Formats: sequence, structure tokens, C-alpha cells
Amino acid sequence: MERDELIKISKKLNVTDLAGEKVMIDFESGKYFMIKGVGNDIWDMLQSEITPEQIIEKLLTEYDVSKEECEKAVMDFLGKMRELQFI
Repeated sequence: MERDELIKISKKLNVTDLAGEKVMIDFESGKYFMIKGVGNDIWDMLQSEITPEQIIEKLLTEYDVSKEECEKAVMDFLGKMRELQFI
């Protein structure tokens, strides 16, 4: 995935906020997923078109983390989202 590629959620999921975590159900596959912590922030940003670079920059202003650690975490998360065909 390129850092300047526009991405967003492309699959309709049933999402419920539960005690600071997002619980998502994919009725097509019958699977459910939980996202917590910064994953919630990334998920919320993916509701409209955004680039991975924009996500990284926003998170760096909100969290005390190195750019390298943030980039790796964001790209890993987005890779998983793409693998699941959510983006």
C-alpha cells in the first residue's frame, strides 16, 4: 500500500462501541472483530477518504510515539484491513 493512496472503509459492517472498543460483525463471512486503543482512531478516520500518510501525521500529533513505530503500526493495521477486504 502506498502512503499517498486514498483509502476508506468499503465494506458494510455492523459496528458497536462497547466500553471503548469497537465490535464489528461481518455478516457476509459470519466473523466478528474487536478493535481497541488507537485502532479505534484509525477506524474512525477511515470513514472518509484519507491517505496512510495523513493517518500517521494525525496520530503523531495525538500520541507520544516515534514516527517509525507509528508508521509500522498504521501500515500493519491497514494491511490487515485490506486483507479482510474492509478497505
